[in-house]
Amino acid sequence: MCLLLLAGCSEPRFTAINPHQAFIASVNILQPSLTFFDQEAKRLATWEFESAYTGGTLIQHDRVLMYGHELSEAHLYELSTGKHVATIDCGIGTTNAYYDQQSKQFFMTNSKSNTVTSYDLQGKPLHEQKLYNYPMSMVASNGYLYVVNYKDTVLSVLEIATLKIVDEWEIPKSSHGIAVLEQENSVWIGGHGEGSKPNETIDVYNLKKKKKQSEIDMPLMPIGIAEKDDEVAVISHGANMLYVANINGEILWQQKVGANPFATAYFADYIVVAGYDDQNMYFLNEHGIVKEVQTDKGPFQLFVREGIK
Repeated sequence: MCLLLLAGCSEPRFTAINPHQAFIASVNILQPSLTFFDQEAKRLATWEFESAYTGGTLIQHDRVLMYGHELSEAHLYELSTGKHVATIDCGIGTTNAYYDQQSKQFFMTNSKSNTVTSYDLQGKPLHEQKLYNYPMSMVASNGYLYVVNYKDTVLSVLEIATLKIVDEWEIPKSSHGIAVLEQENSVWIGGHGEGSKPNETIDVYNLKKKKKQSEIDMPLMPIGIAEKDDEVAVISHGANMLYVANINGEILWQQKVGANPFATAYFADYIVVAGYDDQNMYFLNEHGIVKEVQTDKGPFQLFVREGIK
């Protein structure tokens, strides 16, 4: 009887993910879940959640943070055991989470309080900073955190150690998707566009001059950006198109893919795109779609873990 009581009180565990296993994970929001795939596009596991998560991010090698815009708490899970390990009181309104390997901190933006908060690896809050309307897309580089205020015209530049604002750049409203290309001293920013005028370009900003230096035509609504070595992949969800460019902005190849895709990522020898409406994940290279697998409903984000040898 005691064993039964203990079993009944224990929290459920998800399928454990081998710490040596490389994977790409899809965050699905219409059917809240995580689906894990290996380098051969084989499904490793599915974690089905009761909470209405709308996003997640990988924390170091063995933890994943899950959050929801309408949830007052975020949760940390351990991949190697499938266990829930921490609860974070973040308040309703979380729009994004981002982990910075260099500082070993993660950050969460909130659209209700219009803030960004930094946390240590155990989920303890460190600093908080008031920003502009609807902060969301984030990227870190060389000790700075760059935050796009989605419903405003400001890119906030913060010092990671203190979250003190050190600069503010003017950007288009409804900007979404950001990447820093350190070798080019540039920041790439995408976006949806506003009203009846959808965005058709990636705007490239100079890190030193702190202003826009060029535009790259990538219609329609380029919002998902991933980069690896000297290559950048951009998903334009309004046209169901993947563009692959070099760091100078020259388009190398492009491919029609998915139905209403929001996310792309580099994984193994592929670029992976998640189709939100058709619930498929596409594994591509410059020759086209190599593999296509089904995930759960509403794949909205992707994150990648390389295997430990």
